[in-house]
Amino acid sequence: MLVSWKWLSRYVDLPADREQLETRLSLSGLNHEGTETPSENPALSPDDVCIDLEVTSNRGDCLGHLGVAREISVLYNTELRVPSPTLETSKTDVRSLLSVENEFTEACPRYTARVIQGVKVGPSPDWMQAALASVGIGVVNNVVDATNYVLMECGQPLHAFDYANIADKKIVVRPARAKESITAIDHRQYELDPSMCVIADAQAASAVAGVMGGADSEVTESTKDVVIESAIFAPLSVRRTARQLKLHSPSSFRFERRVDPVGVEWASRRVCQLIVESAGGTVAEGIIDTAPEIEQRPPIVLRLSQLERILGITIDSIEVERILTALGCQSDAKISTGSGAFRAPSWRHDLTREADLIEEVARIHGYDKIPEDSPIPVAPSSKRTFDSATEKIRGVLTAAGLSEAMTPSVVTSKLDKALSPWTERPALSTQTAMLKGAKRLRRTLLPSLIEARANNWASASIEADLFEIAHLYLPGKSDEDLPEELYAVAMVCGGDFFSAKGVIESLCERLGARQTLSVQPVDSPGFVAGQLVRLSLGKSSLGYLGVVAPKTLKQWKLPGPVIVAELSIPALLADAELVPQQQIVSMFPSVERDLNFVMSESVRWNELENVVRSAVGQQLKSVTYRETYRDPEKDGKDRKRVLLSVQLQSDETTLSGDDADALVQSVIGACKKKLDAELLG
Repeated sequence: MLVSWKWLSRYVDLPADREQLETRLSLSGLNHEGTETPSENPALSPDDVCIDLEVTSNRGDCLGHLGVAREISVLYNTELRVPSPTLETSKTDVRSLLSVENEFTEACPRYTARVIQGVKVGPSPDWMQAALASVGIGVVNNVVDATNYVLMECGQPLHAFDYANIADKKIVVRPARAKESITAIDHRQYELDPSMCVIADAQAASAVAGVMGGADSEVTESTKDVVIESAIFAPLSVRRTARQLKLHSPSSFRFERRVDPVGVEWASRRVCQLIVESAGGTVAEGIIDTAPEIEQRPPIVLRLSQLERILGITIDSIEVERILTALGCQSDAKISTGSGAFRAPSWRHDLTREADLIEEVARIHGYDKIPEDSPIPVAPSSKRTFDSATEKIRGVLTAAGLSEAMTPSVVTSKLDKALSPWTERPALSTQTAMLKGAKRLRRTLLPSLIEARANNWASASIEADLFEIAHLYLPGKSDEDLPEELYAVAMVCGGDFFSAKGVIESLCERLGARQTLSVQPVDSPGFVAGQLVRLSLGKSSLGYLGVVAPKTLKQWKLPGPVIVAELSIPALLADAELVPQQQIVSMFPSVERDLNFVMSESVRWNELENVVRSAVGQQLKSVTYRETYRDPEKDGKDRKRVLLSVQLQSDETTLSGDDADALVQSVIGACKKKLDAELLG
């Protein structure tokens, strides 16, 4: 933000020491970037300098000389002189000359218009030309220069239309039509789309809302009557339009950072006053305002005890109240009792909570006045259970050779339809695309990770094994149910199915899962038939593990098999013991036996393990899988041999051979009865 020293002096008495002022502004949040003198910039008058200040994105109020002057008046406790524009209006009602329809309130919450009749367009006054030149703005004519002057004065963008060029004397705020185009005042043509907001007349667009006016309605030497626009345009809408069109302007820069909703009408009066003074004419009576009601902001409670706790120093309540009221806050309750209530001014949208007010007091009082050894009480904090769990998850997955990825939460329709193991209901959609072509909130992380793997392969032939921890957005089970936001961990890798399952088992073990991991075959589009399983911990559903179908992978041009898995983190945490628990170590020796069973091919390891554990009980210390062997000629078709080891141990006495044999016999009997498994001799 370029500010003129001479221009600032119209609103506040400036100190003699300019360099000290620049330092104080830097310490209060307006960083001093540099200063130009008349010798360096010929556009400056001999008694002026141009100061370049860095304005952070939350301080749109300082994108005008009045906002900077207000900061100086508070820092130096001097009077701020804000102009009070007055208008002498004609008897002609503005509504008899012009009508306004706002069809796009999401992009334009408020639109105001005034009409000035009988202007004589010509050069602007010398003082105005000098002021604009001092901050690098070229002069055009007395009407356009007045709008630019008020823009740089208060930060409210304005626009002047030639009244004669407005079809049917009607202004319509609406979305642009598909393929609609406009020639802007930079005399370049831009193609618009329905996500953009335009200011139009009854026939065509006259301006790109909040960005730039159109050439067809610009003020020229032949203009006799003008329409003055002063409005609020939504920051997101302006930012998206400016970026898409690659068309940035001082107006878009300010709308992206929000403008003062109350200052909209003040800026309209101010520019009309300046135009009448320099170009003549009369202002029609009244103003067209699509949203004249300004919502009252709730008060913010400020406690002196909190201010002292956070800053570590005591600031007198009178000084606290002076600072906040000078910044524009309205005091609803005196702070002398230990706490007070303040309403933030309309131009400070960033003041919403107590900490914001404390920061305002601190920066104006001076950070340099806070001693380095000021005692600030701190309280010990601990990690959330979720943070501890995700740290362990990252540790296991990175140890397994996977790299963490971050992918967008919104995806294209094509990506959304590729895989969706959690639900078949349609994904939630945003009204406007957050990324180009992406409007779906993802129901799974898997397609995004596969796409990331494909991008790595396409760019450097890297077979990237990836994982991501992020939110899923699952639609409700019915139209009446609310959607669910689920934290999940997903992974995509090469190799084989069982290696990926081993990683998941290691993950469950690292998190201290108390239940056994079990699998159940399911079908879902995009996966190899029979090679997708639902994972469970006990009776709780955990997630999915499967092999992606080659047909699905074809759209990404990925070679080789791709294994994917996705787990619910809440389900992991529900069964986890993140803090290792003390376990009694038996002082008695253990007995280990190997058992070789012949059983049906359909019996899974987790079923066999559960039967063994339930047959022995507490005296079973471990059951370990050894190997699987198949011999159809000896054992029959669809039969297999599974070799396992059991470790038996008592916490109270030494197990005898007979005791161990009895426990083994109970295992053999249970396997025979429940799984039709025969023990090989």
